[in-house]
Amino acid sequence: MATLILIVEDDGDISQMLNELLTGQGYETMQAFSGTEALLCLEKRVPEAVILDLMLPGMDGEDVLRGIKEDYPRVGVIVSSARDDVQTRVSLLRAGADDYVVKPFDTEELLARLEAVLRRRTVSGESVNSAGAQEVLTYKNLTIYPESLQVQAAKQEVSLTKREYMILELLMRHPGKVFTKSNIYESVWNEEFLGEENAVNVHISNIRQKLAKICPQETYIQTVWGIGFKMG
Repeated sequence: MATLILIVEDDGDISQMLNELLTGQGYETMQAFSGTEALLCLEKRVPEAVILDLMLPGMDGEDVLRGIKEDYPRVGVIVSSARDDVQTRVSLLRAGADDYVVKPFDTEELLARLEAVLRRRTVSGESVNSAGAQEVLTYKNLTIYPESLQVQAAKQEVSLTKREYMILELLMRHPGKVFTKSNIYESVWNEEFLGEENAVNVHISNIRQKLAKICPQETYIQTVWGIGFKMG
């Protein structure tokens, strides 16, 4: 399967140039032309890396970067911008950017930086998985690796947001234990539960849908009516 790259660029000509460049190198691409559209793309399908324009309409690139790194910490992000001051670079790197290219950029340099980001991501994942000492949680054919935030169902990787992952890990650490919605909300959101049932319900539904795409006949999270949820 080809490596998926999300291009976030509001300039149609640049976006198309990047699309042709990457597909010509064997990558699969998605294109977004605003920050909001980029985050919607990530909800549908999580890429291996994002090439992110800094100056976007509406939500700016820095806010998009923070959103990506909060919910999808394993996705590599290369920021693309005409701004070349040290303060901007340092701020973006501290916010989680994996690399930074200045417009107008050389396409060969961009490809090299993208390859380096993907290589670091892959090597990091392999080193964690092959270490042998890392914690592994399993339930039925579901496996999660807390150190790398990886989730696999029937040996296929499942892309979850940060909070979806935290809910699943909470339930898997205590198989058979029933968690109320209050328990889940306060553990995952780290805030006092004030009747935010919908937030928990939506995240549980998203987890179920993503797992069902891989194993439609399997049940992982059981609803205990009037109380909450458990693995079962």
